[in-house]
Amino acid sequence: MSSSPDIRMVDVTEKPVTTRQATAKGRVVMQASTLSLVKEGNLPKGDVLAAARVAGIMAAKETHHLIPLCHPLLIDNVSVEFSLDEQASAVEITAAVKGSGKTGFEMEALTAVAIGALTIYDMCKPVDSTLRLENIRLTRKSGGKSGTVVLE
Repeated sequence: MSSSPDIRMVDVTEKPVTTRQATAKGRVVMQASTLSLVKEGNLPKGDVLAAARVAGIMAAKETHHLIPLCHPLLIDNVSVEFSLDEQASAVEITAAVKGSGKTGFEMEALTAVAIGALTIYDMCKPVDSTLRLENIRLTRKSGGKSGTVVLE
C-alpha cells in the first residue's frame, strides 16, 4: 500500500491582516444564436446573466466549503460583471473580490468566475450543445507580502 503525503492547511497565525483584492476572468463560448438569446433574456430558464451573477457571488462566499484547506475569509465585496463579445460569440466574465484578511482572495475570485461560467453553461445547454468554458485565470491580486501582482 503506498502512502500519500500529508496535506495541511497553511498556518496564517503570524501573518498581518491587510486589505486584499483579487480579480479573475474567464469566458463561455457559444453559438451566435445562443449569444443573441442571452442578450435578449429569452432562454427557457430566464435571465442567464442575472442568475450567473448571483451564483458567482454566492460561490465566492462559499469557497472554503468547496476547496479543501481553503481558509474561510471575511469578504467585504464581490462583483461579477459580464461583457458580450459578439465577434467571438462569447460571454466574458470578470469577478473581483475584496476584503481584509491574513491570506488572499484569489480562490474566491476564481471560484466566482468558474461557477458563473457553469451557470451560463447550465442555462444555455438546452439550446446549444457547443458551449465551451475557456481561459479561467487570475488577472490581478493585491495586498499582503507580495504587494500588487498584475498578470494582465
